Amino acid sequence: MPTNGLHQVLKIQFGLVNDTDRYLTAESFGFKVNASAPSLKRKQLWVLEPDPGQGTAVLLRSSHLGRYLSAEEDGRVACAAERPGRDCRFLVLPQPDGRWALQSEPHGRFFGGTEDRLSCFATAISPAELWTVHLAIHPQAHLLSVSRRRYAHLCPQEDEIAADSNTPWGVDALVTLVFQNRQYCLRACDSRYLRSDGRLVWEPEAHARYTLEFKAGKLAFKDCDGHYLAPVGPAGTLRAGRNTRPGKDELFDLEESPPQVVLLAANHRYVSVRQGVNVSANQDEELDHETFLMQIDHETKKCTFYSSTGGYWTLVTHGGIQATATQVSANTMFEMEWRGRRVALKASNGRYVCMKKNGQLAAISDFVGQDEEFVLKLINRPILVLRGLDGFVCHRRGSNQLDTNRSVYDVFHLSFNDGAYQIRGRGGGFWHTGSHGSVRSDGERAEDFLFEFRERGRLAIRARSGKYLRGGASGLLRADADAPAGVALWEY
Repeated sequence: MPTNGLHQVLKIQFGLVNDTDRYLTAESFGFKVNASAPSLKRKQLWVLEPDPGQGTAVLLRSSHLGRYLSAEEDGRVACAAERPGRDCRFLVLPQPDGRWALQSEPHGRFFGGTEDRLSCFATAISPAELWTVHLAIHPQAHLLSVSRRRYAHLCPQEDEIAADSNTPWGVDALVTLVFQNRQYCLRACDSRYLRSDGRLVWEPEAHARYTLEFKAGKLAFKDCDGHYLAPVGPAGTLRAGRNTRPGKDELFDLEESPPQVVLLAANHRYVSVRQGVNVSANQDEELDHETFLMQIDHETKKCTFYSSTGGYWTLVTHGGIQATATQVSANTMFEMEWRGRRVALKASNGRYVCMKKNGQLAAISDFVGQDEEFVLKLINRPILVLRGLDGFVCHRRGSNQLDTNRSVYDVFHLSFNDGAYQIRGRGGGFWHTGSHGSVRSDGERAEDFLFEFRERGRLAIRARSGKYLRGGASGLLRADADAPAGVALWEY
């Protein structure tokens, strides 16, 4: 499989939350640090880097400053170092409840405190020196076993998650990280949680919660008994093994999970590569050969479609469309035009892709009619997490209103209806728009929303009023934006 943009290991950014539920913050003024922020924003993002000396120590770098946290011998802390020196080296000591203690390696003291009274001078670990790791990446991803170089996916027949797939194809490869009681759960696409004994359960019980550990930029998942998840046996079944220290078998990468889609043509058949290199609308089922990985270019906003047979859609002689390209080029890029519940695709020759009488696709049309319109269905987000510019979408406490600026997130259920989507929230209530564009999640009847994939990893959501969903100044989700840009775009 080509590597040009298809396999993107996620850069692990996180926040550190102290015992009073405040986030470690790096300030631009004076490069001071404090623990005063109630939510996870730009100044609260950190990246863990391995020590260049190949020791067990790590470096903590502020994402927005690009500078390193340091602790002097007298306990003073700052985030001013442009290059990591001796005082920037810390040891991460995971605790049984999932929190971290950070110990200065050269001085042996522990880092902690409250508000603007942070120091690294404690000789013992108290609650003030314990930090919860809160991942800042989008929590829906693909999970790759480092040792086996295989992707984890749900195996419904065996009722397990196994790391035995060469490619993260289809909805079964989606894993959602769920933050529960300062720890993380691994949620499969069918909404069940992975227990440490390999079973899948419906509730995030104690044996389905894990402490995250980082090693050389990789992730390890430690269960409540101190053992680590690993692929076991020929099938690569994910469960906790005997090891109480993470080795290569216990390490994983999180990779970006791009949208995977199917397209339905005007003849009510699915676009497919089942019968050769020509892309044709000739199938009645949506299986692997009818599934395409869709990626949007950062600059042009045009998209590519990658097939399960290992080729990109590309424009060929006389306007034909074949799934044969191994590299992204101008001929593999298609411009999307959103037309309500349908989408039209314009190829690099300036013409629209249409369905010919024999079902084959070709970019030969100058105008959009019925044969140039397709239903595009997102298949690898049966459960959905949305993040905007100010934070995640989450139910407001004690209400069915939806906040858009939260550090924690709720998982919503998605269903498809003829080019539109219906979203269910807590308790099974449907999202619906009310007066003045407010969006609530207590509807008894489903309301259709249109998804428009506008940027790489971001979509716009259009309500029945024609307005787009955005986060308002109050932090509430509202359908009152005129354009699908900025605050009306959602990471999904």
